[in-house]
Amino acid sequence: MKFTYRPQGVCSQFFEFDIDDGKIKQLQITGGCDGNLKGISTLVKDMTVDEVIRKLDGLTCGFKRTSCPDQISKALRQFKEEQI
Repeated sequence: MKFTYRPQGVCSQFFEFDIDDGKIKQLQITGGCDGNLKGISTLVKDMTVDEVIRKLDGLTCGFKRTSCPDQISKALRQFKEEQI
């Protein structure tokens, strides 16, 4: 299932997830720190939605109150809420 999210408070502009049976099959990120976000996208592949939320939730970037990883966790929480 495709799911898109527009992060807030970070450099990234757009997340597009492909989620199947509770696992992330692909994550494409537009904008932000290219190398770091490619790495994160690779690391979360085949992880469960809950596992990614647990690992990335609350991470900050410098002086910001959020980060791209934190925004990924927020996106996945929204995905879960929409599935109910």
